[in-house]
Parts: sequence; C-alpha cells; structure tokens
Amino acid sequence: MSKGEGKLIAQNKKAHHDYFIEETYEAGIVLQGTEIKSIRAGRANLKDAFARVEKGEVFLHNMHISPYEQGNRYNHEPLRTRKLLLHRREINKLIGATKEQGYSLVPLKLYIKNGFAKVLIGLGKGKKKYDKREDLKRKEAKREIERAFQQKQKGIY
Repeated sequence: MSKGEGKLIAQNKKAHHDYFIEETYEAGIVLQGTEIKSIRAGRANLKDAFARVEKGEVFLHNMHISPYEQGNRYNHEPLRTRKLLLHRREINKLIGATKEQGYSLVPLKLYIKNGFAKVLIGLGKGKKKYDKREDLKRKEAKREIERAFQQKQKGIY
C-alpha cells in the first residue's frame, strides 16, 4: 500500500486551496480508547487542525474527534492535542523545513490502515490571495474544457 490508502475517515479539503503542498508524510496517532471508536464511526474533523514540532516531537492540534456515544466517564476531550508518531529522521527534516519562513504542517487526510489510524500530513507553503485566484481560474477553465468535450462527444455541437 502506498501513502494515503486505507479507509478514508476525514479529509481537509481547504488544505490544497490554502497551501502549496510540497511533501507528504504518513504518521500514526497516539489515541485514547474511545477516540479510535469514534474515528472508526467516522466522527472526526480536520477542518481547523494543524501540526507543530515541539521539543523534538510532532503534535496535532485542533483535530476534533466527537465523544463516543457509549463512552460514559471514560470519554475523551474532543479537541485535545495528540502526539503524532514519525521516524526521527522525518522529524528532523520537518524541524529544518518548518524553521524556514512560510512553511507549516497541515493534516490532509485521516484514515484507517491495517487497523491503525493514520494521518497524512503535508509540508505546505501558504498561498497568497492572487495564487488562490489563479487556481480558481485554472480550475474553472479545466471545467469548461471538460464540459465542451463532453458536449462534443454527445453530438450536441
């Protein structure tokens, strides 16, 4: 299996809109008992999440995992900070990259692979407003070409 394969639980759709993703890393997550049950039920959200390197370890902040319905007193805090599991050389590479101006760690996908929850994090450089506009123009032009091509295939032209 390559990176990003498995049962997709959550995806950060705004990440590619707001960042130029240059590299991706697959990381495991340290979870509590009821968190994995909620993730398997598909009750996780990466919308405002971000990762940060602190004291030689990578942590995921603001990822929302809803409390498990049958969790009673053992339930977890939905927005707690979670540790990501990466190899030392990957962490060292990320430390060097995030020290550069404008680079951040953005979670792209949350998925289950071989029974374990994994996060695909991307090393991204923030886009400026004009970059976002350019992407929207490019996407719209591609959509127009596809529409014209399909109409020509159907014989409408």
